[in-house]
Amino acid sequence: MFVFFTVLTASAQSTVTGTVTSSDDKMGLPMASVTVKGTSNSVSTDLDGGYSIKANANDVLVFSYVGFASQEITVGNQTVINAKLSASATQLDDVVVVGYGTAKKSDLTGAVGVVKVEDAKKTVTYDVAKQLQGQVAGVTVQSSGEPGGFVNIKIRGISSFNNNNPLFVIDGMITDAPFDFAPGEVESMQVLKDASSAAIYGVRGANGVVIITTKKGKAGKTSINYRAYTGFQTVAKRIPVTNREQYQQITNQAYLNSGQAILPGNDPSSPYFIKNVDTNWQDAAYRTGQVDNHALTFTGGAENMNYSVNVDYFKNTSYLKTPQAYERYATTVNVGGQKGKFKYGAKLGYTDSGKENFNSYNGESQIGALLTAIPTMPVYDPNRLGGYGGTDNLTQRAIVLNVIGWNNLLQNRSKRDRFIANVWGELEIVKGLKYTTRITADQLQAKNRLYVPQSDLGWYYITTKDEASLDVNATKNTRTIMDNLLNYDVAFGKHRLSAMGGMVMEDWRNEYLWTRGVGYEYNEIPHIEYADNISGGENFSRETRLSYLGRADYNYNETYYLSLNFRQDKSSKFPKNDNVGNYYSVSGAYKISNDLKLPDWWNYLKLRGGYGLLGNNTIGNYEYSAVVNPFAGYNFNNQLAPGTIVVDLKDPKIKWEDVTTTNVALEFGMFKNKLQFTTEYYVRTSDDILASQPLPYSTGAFPANIRTNVGKMRNTGWEFTLGYTNHDNDFKWDVSANLGLLKNEVLKIANDGLPIYGSNSITEVGYSIGELYAYKVEGIFQDAADVASHANQPGAQPGDIKFKDINGDGKITDDDRTRQGVTIPKYSYGFTFNASYENFDINVFWQGHGGNKVYNGLYNSLMIGGLINHHTDELNYWTPDNTNTNVPRPDVLETNANARPSDRFIQKGDYLRLQNLQLGYTVPVGKNNFIERIRLFAQGSNLVTITPYKGVDPDFNANDGLFSRGFDPGSFPNPRTISFGIEASF
Repeated sequence: MFVFFTVLTASAQSTVTGTVTSSDDKMGLPMASVTVKGTSNSVSTDLDGGYSIKANANDVLVFSYVGFASQEITVGNQTVINAKLSASATQLDDVVVVGYGTAKKSDLTGAVGVVKVEDAKKTVTYDVAKQLQGQVAGVTVQSSGEPGGFVNIKIRGISSFNNNNPLFVIDGMITDAPFDFAPGEVESMQVLKDASSAAIYGVRGANGVVIITTKKGKAGKTSINYRAYTGFQTVAKRIPVTNREQYQQITNQAYLNSGQAILPGNDPSSPYFIKNVDTNWQDAAYRTGQVDNHALTFTGGAENMNYSVNVDYFKNTSYLKTPQAYERYATTVNVGGQKGKFKYGAKLGYTDSGKENFNSYNGESQIGALLTAIPTMPVYDPNRLGGYGGTDNLTQRAIVLNVIGWNNLLQNRSKRDRFIANVWGELEIVKGLKYTTRITADQLQAKNRLYVPQSDLGWYYITTKDEASLDVNATKNTRTIMDNLLNYDVAFGKHRLSAMGGMVMEDWRNEYLWTRGVGYEYNEIPHIEYADNISGGENFSRETRLSYLGRADYNYNETYYLSLNFRQDKSSKFPKNDNVGNYYSVSGAYKISNDLKLPDWWNYLKLRGGYGLLGNNTIGNYEYSAVVNPFAGYNFNNQLAPGTIVVDLKDPKIKWEDVTTTNVALEFGMFKNKLQFTTEYYVRTSDDILASQPLPYSTGAFPANIRTNVGKMRNTGWEFTLGYTNHDNDFKWDVSANLGLLKNEVLKIANDGLPIYGSNSITEVGYSIGELYAYKVEGIFQDAADVASHANQPGAQPGDIKFKDINGDGKITDDDRTRQGVTIPKYSYGFTFNASYENFDINVFWQGHGGNKVYNGLYNSLMIGGLINHHTDELNYWTPDNTNTNVPRPDVLETNANARPSDRFIQKGDYLRLQNLQLGYTVPVGKNNFIERIRLFAQGSNLVTITPYKGVDPDFNANDGLFSRGFDPGSFPNPRTISFGIEASF
């Protein structure tokens, strides 16, 4: 196909071609108008700003784009004419990419959030998804400071008990996450938030869709753009924990309060007393991490062919003194062009990335383990196997992990190679009728290797020769998609009709191989063949999908708009008799300002609304097919009869989840559209949500539950977006702000309606999913009479926590737990300020969320008052001489269970963060035939966080979207980053 396209572009063409770009950022302007002055001969530019039009030498071409100043150029003997338009304040008529097409922003009938990419790119990150944080109303993003860690995104709340992350579409290619794509490649981003805009993606549109368009080449001279930065990362917040003397004081008191002798390691009179070790684990573990990014882009093209080549390198080393890091190389090549009525394009991309993973022990939080490590345990100990310190049962008895040692001893590396290819062609059959075909191939190969050697990290954390292991697994995912689309666009009088129909075929295959070796001598070569015992296996799964889709858009006099979307999906994920889903939407808009006379200062007013149905198929393959054991014999009259038994029972009628959305919005433009404001209300109702239903043990199934469509949930909310731009003077500035309000309610969770319990949380009909569920504290028992007069609380003594008898039955039991607050933020927001004067510019970006509660699991662990380390708050523990406190007496036996889940550890999750502050200076280069622009910048990320939360970071992504929500075991805190960079164009 590439050779075919090249041959086509080799011939001459009599028409005038070129590109229409913005003079500010040199980017192409799609859907700009190119007209032969005084005639009806007019064309629109494509997505990259390219155009082709027939004209005579005496003709004058008029280039216009709403929001930009028009420009007129005489053709003469020119065959290539490039126009640069100066932007004005308004962005209402910017062209945005929607599902399988484009539209002017002012013509949209659905809820489409347009990301201001230049602001989003100022976020220092490896992941495109992170750039969405705070940029669009109704979109929440939660991340962590782990290099190469996963980012959680929610669009208008939670719609499922399973996966809630949106679908990503990059240059027409469908992907579940943009993990392997370089953020510097992005040219535009749109977020489809409702069925009116996302129904065209059918069964995968329920969680919303993020559409990303990457940079393309442009006709004209070759341009070279280079962007690089180096950043230094540190932990923004430290948790106040006790030193050696404080730790020993609290732990000794805990033993004395339980009537036991204090441990030898903490007893000053013992020969085993530890006084020469006082490890500050945060000082020992934290360091300055580094992040580096280099991106080089070449763009250019001839009359009929353009190209773009992008090379990107990213590396991030951890702020922990461990080998954990993330490194990625990404290369992308885009070519495109036009020959008469035929357009074409191709994209090839390759990404190679490697990640040294953090290691947990039995799933515990690494940061939580670091902070609960006791100060009397050394970091290094040459007398232990492996050379790292640990605790002893005799002297310390604390079960705490040496996180530094564990992560340095283990080898845990993941490697990913991803190759993508996207080839498309578009032929205008007759005027207004276009046929487009696109073929996409996406192959991901991943390899994971985990070696756990023999080691001694303390009496509980000992890995013997028989436990030393090596696990190696390899995955190969291959996805191919073929789109065949017909588009028809016609205008007659004041009417305009656009229609699209097509078919999409998709094939996804997964191959998985694993090997495991167990039994290694210390310092033995960590290869599978040297293990004492070797095992392995393989797995293959496949999914196919056939979809038919269609869309019709109509407008009358650019005032009244109607849009219809439909998609039918047929998927092999579901049983043959029930594997077809039909999804649709209907939406409309009314530009009131075109009909009504508004005040001169009020330029634009539009009402829009829509309704539709979306789908969610986030289940594994073969979920409808029961798993059986074919070797289940049974004894009949002392003779073994062969048989088969169901091991894992499945629902043979399982189907996809459905989400219906309803929304209505008003859009305003004032003061020559410098001030723009949008307010929107929406309702999202999820039905047939997949959840586990308990089964009687008599079924013989293990586990004793079945996954089926039994849930229902609703999200309602308001969204507000405000922007003001003033570029009239030398001092240019603009502000933008967004606010999203959200309420979640579970309408049904199972056929019997019983609550589902998570980690200190409950999901119950009539309430938000995963609300915190714990005991309520009334105070501290001051004396025996206080204990006797209270509801029966077994094990309680003076100095213990007094829990509230919620149900009034005179005793404290599990039934006295109560809901303590929602875990889904009730509101999220972002605020951006940009300004420039002469060669200086500044960007300030604040974001945050609030209205939610967090169960601070780390604080819970540090306030037990036992053997692990303590928060300094624990120093104010109750004694007969210190009764004015809310901290109970330490008790190593925990006879009263003072540390049980209660509102002692539930805190507000509200925060306001200065996410980015960037200062830039554009170096004057004068008249230079080579250097076009050089800009230097300095940036700070996560500089200030205002929050009442006492954990390491209120922005964490642990347990998000499931029943166990809002539980923070000690997540990786997002780092504070100071970076310096350069942008240059040649």
